[in-house]
Amino acid sequence: MALDQSFVGRTYPATDPYEVGREKIREFAEAVGDANPAYLDPEAAKALGHSDVIAPPTFVFAITFKAAGQVIQDPQLGLDYDRVVHGDQKFAYTRPVRAGDRLSVVSTIESIKSLAGNDVLSVRGEVHDESGEHVVTAHTMLVARAAEEA
Repeated sequence: MALDQSFVGRTYPATDPYEVGREKIREFAEAVGDANPAYLDPEAAKALGHSDVIAPPTFVFAITFKAAGQVIQDPQLGLDYDRVVHGDQKFAYTRPVRAGDRLSVVSTIESIKSLAGNDVLSVRGEVHDESGEHVVTAHTMLVARAAEEA
C-alpha cells in the first residue's frame, strides 16, 4: 500500500542533544579507515583552525538516522520497516562537526514517491548545535520494497 502523500512536509520535534565526543570521532575515523590527523589529534585540528578534533563527513549519519527513526516509527505513516533499504545519503555542511558539539536534529519528510510498487521516502534532517547554529543538513532516501505476492 502506497504511503500517504499528505505526510510530505511533516516535521517532527527536535531530538534531545547528542554530545559529540573525541573518542566517538576517533572510533568512527578508525572504523572507516581515515587517519586524517584533524579527526584524531586536537593539536592537528587546532593547527587547521578548528577548536577541537572534527568528525569525518559521514559521522553525522548516526545522529541523523536515529532522528529519522521518528519518521520511520510514526504509526500514522504506516512504513513497513521490514521492507526498507537505504537508498541514498547526502550532506550539506555549514561547518564541520566538532568534539564537544551538542547537536539536535529536526526531521522533515521532503517527498514520498511510488516507483514500480516501491515507496521512496526522502527525509531532510536539519542539524543545529546548542546555540541554534546550523551545522549540516542531511538528506536520507529510504526505499520500502514492494510486498512480495504470495
